[in-house]
Amino acid sequence: MANVTDLQTKYSKLAQEYSKLRAQNQVLKKGVVDEQANSASLKEQLKQRDQSLRKQEQEMDSLSFRNQQLAKRVELLQEELAASEAKGKKGKWTSGNSPSQHGLQTQSVFDEDLQKKIEENERLHIQFYEADERHKKTEAELRERLEKLEKDAEQHHGVVDGLTTKYAETIERLQSDKARLEVKAQTLEREAKECRMRTEDCQQQLRRCQSELNRQVKQSSSVIQEKVPFNDTSEYLRSVHCAAFQLKARDVAGQAMSFIQDLVAALLNVHSYTEQRVHIYPLDSSIETISPLNQKFSQYLHENAAYVRPLEDSFLQLYQSITEDTVTVLETVVKLKIFSDNFSSYTHFLQKILPYQLKSLEEECEAPLCTAALSAKNQELQSDIKRVTSVFEKLQNYINLLALPSVRQDAMPHSNTSAVFTQLAACLHSLHDAIKEMSKHYNQKADIERELPTVTQKLCTTTECLLGSLGSLTSCTGKIATFFSNNLDFFTSSGYSPRGSTAALNPVQAESMLANKKKATAYIQAVKKVQQSQEKIARLEQEKEHWLLEAQLGKVRLEKENQRIAELEAQLAAALGGSPNSQTAAAGALTLMLCLTLQVGDEESREQLIKSHYMARVGELTTQLQISDSKAVHFHSECRALAKRLAIAEKSRETFSEEVKLANQNITRLQDELATTKRSYEDQLSMMSDHLCSMNETLSKQREEIDTLKMGSKV
Repeated sequence: MANVTDLQTKYSKLAQEYSKLRAQNQVLKKGVVDEQANSASLKEQLKQRDQSLRKQEQEMDSLSFRNQQLAKRVELLQEELAASEAKGKKGKWTSGNSPSQHGLQTQSVFDEDLQKKIEENERLHIQFYEADERHKKTEAELRERLEKLEKDAEQHHGVVDGLTTKYAETIERLQSDKARLEVKAQTLEREAKECRMRTEDCQQQLRRCQSELNRQVKQSSSVIQEKVPFNDTSEYLRSVHCAAFQLKARDVAGQAMSFIQDLVAALLNVHSYTEQRVHIYPLDSSIETISPLNQKFSQYLHENAAYVRPLEDSFLQLYQSITEDTVTVLETVVKLKIFSDNFSSYTHFLQKILPYQLKSLEEECEAPLCTAALSAKNQELQSDIKRVTSVFEKLQNYINLLALPSVRQDAMPHSNTSAVFTQLAACLHSLHDAIKEMSKHYNQKADIERELPTVTQKLCTTTECLLGSLGSLTSCTGKIATFFSNNLDFFTSSGYSPRGSTAALNPVQAESMLANKKKATAYIQAVKKVQQSQEKIARLEQEKEHWLLEAQLGKVRLEKENQRIAELEAQLAAALGGSPNSQTAAAGALTLMLCLTLQVGDEESREQLIKSHYMARVGELTTQLQISDSKAVHFHSECRALAKRLAIAEKSRETFSEEVKLANQNITRLQDELATTKRSYEDQLSMMSDHLCSMNETLSKQREEIDTLKMGSKV
């Protein structure tokens, strides 16, 4: 059940992480929606352009129709002119001078009007052609931009769909693992419930074993009193103290486990964001090649997970080894050696990257735009980094000292343990102070860098993330130092020691003590079961006596009724076999008896009902007694079968425990994969955010160009 609870807690954490990533995904979707809205506005503008083009085409058609009308009118006027000239030739020459002169004037007016219409028509044709060309060019540009924006939108949709699919697959896989583990847990609970029910049924068998157990207890008590003298009260108090110490050790280890998880997460973030910053400043790797020193430094930082992750895994093994049934002292905690080795590996990793980190800060100081204040802050950071690395080396030495007794018992005297824990607590406070000072100097450096003219948004974002990680690391180290100081008395106390001695337990004594503890627990449980069985037997005996008394009362009443009936029958027979007078007297007596019988008929009927009830009850008790005897025989044979099945169930439980352990390992592996995937997705999201910023700038430029084109079209 504890594994299932841990699984549910881890699953809830994964769900929270997924909700955060989903919120970031919403930001991307919003950007895509904005681009779709811009694309829709461009389509609307294109539609308006088409409408204006159709309107101009309609105007062109109307002008063409007007031109045709004017052409027809010119032809009609020319025909009228020709007719008037023909009529003028037929008239007199003297009288024809005045009309011909009038016709020439009219023709000249028509010619001027026609010439103006032709010029206007040509001008309209030229304007229409130029407007058509400008519209086609603008339409082609807008279509090209629209296609480009649609491609970008499709790419964004593909990225978003890919992220959604990956997260959905991860969640579905985790849900299937959770469902499988829940089914196994339910199966185990059902089998345990069946075993408990069968155990309760088998408690009846304890009545037969009660006398034998009491005899063995008395015999064992006499042997112990005669040959093994000890103070039972002191042993009981000692066992209570040991159990309380073990529970406290389990609780302290659980709290330390949560702090170690936070510390590992903070260290991973600090190293990852430092690696990103190396690729951005002082040279941006996306534009130009960074220095070989920073390339090597980035390569080492990229390997940080291989040194940081084992800290959490080894401490988890240490926490799982501390249970209520174990003896927790430095000599028996063998898993502490694994954690000590992993911490040493991480300390060596810090020593390996220390010179590269110092040289990288010197390279930042050699940048052209590095000010004197920025150089001073870089020098302060160099001293802070050296101090942090030195404190980690001290922590490594103290942890190695604490892990030595589990390898070799005489490696460190027990009197020196308290001093080592005290120095370790002081070293943890020193680590907190050093990281706090480094975080303060880094904040001051970030403020100076923001004022530089060449600082980019990518550098500001990465620096903010790095500062947040340093803040988390500062808070985590402070919590660890406070926690260790508060529990220093517990760490320096001797929770277990042999009776009458102040020396610590060795592993052999611890194993012997644990075995004796298990035997004592099993014995106490058996005694409790015997007491419960005795109480149940006493209660059943009381019920048995009650029903036996009821049966005896019913039997007495039945005998009285039979005797009374026999007397009545004898009197009746004597009355029937005597003289007439005696017969008459007997008849009178019988009549009187019948009257009395009628008078007490109600009482006899009540007694008859009581008699029938008790007779039925006696029959039921007899039947139940027979059934109980048969069940007792059956349960005796079934108990043997249950004992075998219980052994098989224990083996199955061990098998299931191994499967649950494997499932927990798979969950841990999945969490590591999820953390790696999360970091990669965060990097992708930051890159997509930068891309969205550039896309927004491009869209703003396109809007400006569209506004310029609109103004040009209006002019």
